[in-house]
Amino acid sequence: MTVQKSSNVVWHESRVDRTTREDIFGQKGVTLWFTGLSGSGKSTLAFTLEHLLIQHGYKCYVLDGDNIRHGLNNNLGFSDDDREENIRRVGEVSKLFADSGMIVLSSFISPFTRDRRMVREIHQSDELPFIEVFIDTPLDVCEKRDPKKLYEKARRGEIKNFTGIDSPCEVPEHPELVITPSTSPDKSATNIFDYLRDQHLIS
Repeated sequence: MTVQKSSNVVWHESRVDRTTREDIFGQKGVTLWFTGLSGSGKSTLAFTLEHLLIQHGYKCYVLDGDNIRHGLNNNLGFSDDDREENIRRVGEVSKLFADSGMIVLSSFISPFTRDRRMVREIHQSDELPFIEVFIDTPLDVCEKRDPKKLYEKARRGEIKNFTGIDSPCEVPEHPELVITPSTSPDKSATNIFDYLRDQHLIS
């Protein structure tokens, strides 16, 4: 994919700084990046956590892989280059949300280490917290779940470049949090909520 860059752009600084937004919201902007295989439970956990945070009065939003491909990234496929661009765009959007003072819950397979590292660096360059949450659900469990019947189609060759089947999935080396299928989504959401509080990202 060829992306033409413009040289005639200038960043405009807001008259409202990040600290002011965070003081008004009563929370710090942060991106939680949920990564794992299709069917691992990323989106279920992200939306469960969103509900829990909203119940407690915190401002947050889920950026879900399928939802994003309905709009912002509907021109991208699943080649390695398109996957990289998909994650780059979402990384930049996540950073903007976090800079606004929001808690961003980004749920993407994001199978490649280099892409996840890129998103982390995008946040670190602006001194924004970034928390990688690895949903460590084994492939055989994901295949048994297969809520969208994608693994069945991939096994039959109907879907190409499918993560875990004919496209690799690189396990995160140092995620801040690891979630296993032995813990329910509600319990996992509570554990992450407590982690955010312990990190002083929420009060």
